[in-house]
Amino acid sequence: MNIGMNTGTIILSLIGLISVLGISIIIERLLYFKKNKADEEKILSRLKTSLEKGYYEEALSICESNPSVISNLMKIGIEHRHYSAQVIKDRITDAANLEIPRMEKNISTLGTIAHISPLLGLLGTVTGNIQAFGLLGNFGVGADPALLARGIAEALITTAAGIVVSIPAIVFYNYLVSRVNHTIIQLETRVGDLVLVLKGRHE
Repeated sequence: MNIGMNTGTIILSLIGLISVLGISIIIERLLYFKKNKADEEKILSRLKTSLEKGYYEEALSICESNPSVISNLMKIGIEHRHYSAQVIKDRITDAANLEIPRMEKNISTLGTIAHISPLLGLLGTVTGNIQAFGLLGNFGVGADPALLARGIAEALITTAAGIVVSIPAIVFYNYLVSRVNHTIIQLETRVGDLVLVLKGRHE
């Protein structure tokens, strides 16, 4: 029985460890998207004013001093303002593709946590039940039913812990994936708007 309890303790500790990792990823990603959204509105407002006046060096300076997803793309567009609209769009699209992995940072890890935590919990329950019924086999009819029941209950705790970790991990994983997809769509719109502003100034 001690072996089962030790195995359960190890698995519970592992579930606790990955839950801390999952929480860290969720908090970091939420803060990342919140900061980028706040920065985006301020940067776009300042850039629009500078570009409408034709102050391209000032616009570049704004981008360089406020690094973010949108400012990186704006900088590429401004630097290629003398090229055709299609070239500008292609360059910004290439830059946007490089930004996507940064937006998706650690999200796949969160997805993995969501999938493996209930499996770890189930593993703990299976190993715990094996030990509990092994005890029954050793003592036969003389085994204490209360001890057996307690062993099974302890084994089930790991499954419960795995599910508790998995549910919020799945919820936030889906939310963050949706947030990335929404941001990508927004970037595509920003690209089109930037091209219109830049070419409008030169035509």
